[in-house]
Amino acid sequence: MSKTIEFDIEGMTCAACSARIEKVLNRMDGVEATVNLPLETARVSISDAYDDQAIIEKIRKIGYGATVKQAPHATKSNRRMLYRFIIAALLSLPLLASMLTHIPNSPFHLPFLMNPWLQFALATPVQFIIGAPFYSGAYKSLRSGSANMDVLVALGTSAAYFYSVAEMLFVSNMPHLYFETSAILITLVLLGKVLEDRAKQQTTGAIKSLLSLQAKEAVVLEDGQERTVSIDAIQTGMILLVKPGNKIPTDGVIRAGDAYLDESMLTGESAPVHKTVGESVIGGTLNTNGSLQVEATKIGQATVLSQIIRVVEQAQTEKAPIQRQADRISGVFVPIVVAIALLTLAAWWMFTGSFAEAIRPAIAVLVIACPCALGLATPTSIMVGTGKGAERGILFKGGAQLENLQHVDAVVFDKTGTLTVGRPIVVETFGTETALDFAAALERQSEHPLARAITAERDVVFDIERFHVESGHGITGQIMGHDLIVGSARMMQERGLTLPDWTSLGATLVYVAVDGKVVAGYAIRDALKDSAKETIRRLRQTKEVYLLTGDRREVAEHLAEELGLDPAFVFADVLPVEKADVIQSLQQTKRVAMVGDGINDAPALVTADVGIALGSGTDVALEAADVTLLGHDLKQVLLAIELSEQTMKNIRQNLVFALGYNTIGIPVAFLGLLAPWLAGAAMAFSSVSVVTNALRLKRTPLSEGGTSS
Repeated sequence: MSKTIEFDIEGMTCAACSARIEKVLNRMDGVEATVNLPLETARVSISDAYDDQAIIEKIRKIGYGATVKQAPHATKSNRRMLYRFIIAALLSLPLLASMLTHIPNSPFHLPFLMNPWLQFALATPVQFIIGAPFYSGAYKSLRSGSANMDVLVALGTSAAYFYSVAEMLFVSNMPHLYFETSAILITLVLLGKVLEDRAKQQTTGAIKSLLSLQAKEAVVLEDGQERTVSIDAIQTGMILLVKPGNKIPTDGVIRAGDAYLDESMLTGESAPVHKTVGESVIGGTLNTNGSLQVEATKIGQATVLSQIIRVVEQAQTEKAPIQRQADRISGVFVPIVVAIALLTLAAWWMFTGSFAEAIRPAIAVLVIACPCALGLATPTSIMVGTGKGAERGILFKGGAQLENLQHVDAVVFDKTGTLTVGRPIVVETFGTETALDFAAALERQSEHPLARAITAERDVVFDIERFHVESGHGITGQIMGHDLIVGSARMMQERGLTLPDWTSLGATLVYVAVDGKVVAGYAIRDALKDSAKETIRRLRQTKEVYLLTGDRREVAEHLAEELGLDPAFVFADVLPVEKADVIQSLQQTKRVAMVGDGINDAPALVTADVGIALGSGTDVALEAADVTLLGHDLKQVLLAIELSEQTMKNIRQNLVFALGYNTIGIPVAFLGLLAPWLAGAAMAFSSVSVVTNALRLKRTPLSEGGTSS
């Protein structure tokens, strides 16, 4: 047995930190860990051999803090970082002015700022008080056998600071001072962190929006009296009064009243949905009019909203395959950079004969090469992309699923409840009335959509003497001593029964056999969803589209004709257990997405490269598919694919920028063409720009059904 625990991690500063924690945890037997740098969380699957305290101790041993996450994340602003930056900026401004004094014909001529002891007094608190966390982080990182951004910052600024101290103490005439370099570097790194922190607040917007949906209080009806209680005090079975303008406190069933509910935040559908007695409601949705009495059926973590929050959190925590490649690069980046910096120092010292001349480009190499942007490039885009999907009722299970969806070549659709509205009706009957009544009475015991269509047509009751369901085929039973078989043509043929020559255009036939002879039948048809034709048309512009159904080929081909599909792309007469085999056959040459209802199609959804489950909130199994669509509109399939394409394009842009920045910046710094403080500014800018570009994805519009490729 294994369990998954989420931890809040303290002390991570760059991708090297998250990679180190992951590496150490994954070396433990029976442990699988994924660390998310922007969210500062770890998702750890552990066997029964460990408990959460063992993981916490392991993380602490390598220099980081860890606590079990108690509540959904919503990134908090780091005010301490902001205050540190403000103080550092105030102390560094005079040092910046001293740099400007060196510029020929500069209007800033402030000789007193050139005093070594004044510069020492300004730079020292920045170096050792404001910059203390960099030293602490560097020590912990080196002690654990790795090197992170703190190591680079501490090395670069310490080299500049201590060289300046030596010059100040031992060179009386025109000492070479770099106090401004160390102080401004620390200030700029902090500025980058502050701006990065501000930007990251926006990446968790979806979680914040979902958390804001949760009601804080509820009105309970007891013996006709109203009593206001906190949301935590609600128990299943309680009757809750929901007045117009109030949120539904928790999942439940309407026992009195009717109203239009705004479910847009959960399903992405803007139009309010009418709900009445006996219908299910979702906690967090808004009652726009009417007064309702709702019986609570699910509370706490069992509610749909809590499940959605968990799925979104999981998606934002788990890594996409492309991110693992970036992490591998980040893991070896810092040691390589230190080696390049030492080579730079040696080369410049050799060619100029001046250590003072050599130290500047070496510091610039150390600072410009910090892999912060590389570590943020992928997870920030994943967070924004999955959050944007959640706001449209599209839930991705993780970063891998978000990445995989863009690659699919073929999309396979189930029919009933997916392409059709899922409410089939009887359009024609055949045979004897008694046999039709027997079948209707027997079907009352079944939950199949076709059974509901039959019982809606004929509401009759007989004593059932025997009843048995044969999955994917039909049912058998006995009434008044008569043996009954109600089911598909295949079921009848397997029993050697002769089928009458009944037809009904585009309808599914359910046959009724009494005492070994087919004597009656129902013709049942399910209407296409309004968006089905348009969705299929748009999808076919870039993907192959298939229809997969258990219906007879004639029915399936009639539907395919309505949808504009070639009969060659139709799989009919397929049992639920056989659907996975069809998917596997397509996977021999294609990457396949399967779109189904998430229940009967579970094997096919699991087998497909990407399983997409259509649901409507309360009746959807959120953990069952790679992508869950909470609304009723099939165009969400198009939106999900488009969002995958947009997100991966955004990630590629971030990676190109992050790697390109280091690839260009290191040689420029090596050649001495980049002042250390400019290198610090560039490093800060690179991290901020990556997060800002990820946030741009949030504002990029999704078309109303159509892939971007």
